[in-house]
Amino acid sequence: MNAVVGIDSDLPPADILAVLHEVEEAFGRERPSRWAPRTLDLDLLACGDQILPDIFILKRWMTLPLAEQMKQAPDQLILPHPRLHERAFVLIPLADVAPQWRHPITQMVVKQMVDELPDADKKGVLPYPYP
Repeated sequence: MNAVVGIDSDLPPADILAVLHEVEEAFGRERPSRWAPRTLDLDLLACGDQILPDIFILKRWMTLPLAEQMKQAPDQLILPHPRLHERAFVLIPLADVAPQWRHPITQMVVKQMVDELPDADKKGVLPYPYP
């Protein structure tokens, strides 16, 4: 199950992520390997229009081939999430929470990013409770 929530916070992004990791740990989250199955995965998708750590690193991770994504993990917080624009399971619920959020690199709003996804990816995202 995937969901998106919007929050208002005065915390810097790194502190927000630390709180998310604390919540995961409280629920028994383990990190045995990259992309391993997990019972809870809380990601910080974006903080407004902030780009972290910088535009060059964000673009590098956005364009990293899948085979490399599976081997490498960033050693720092990257915002917005570098694969947010590719994931129906993120974008479709994000459209319910922040439909006008604009990606600071692509300049597309969420609906535009959803429209760019393959139909097969979008069909796999069902509302809860499942029909």
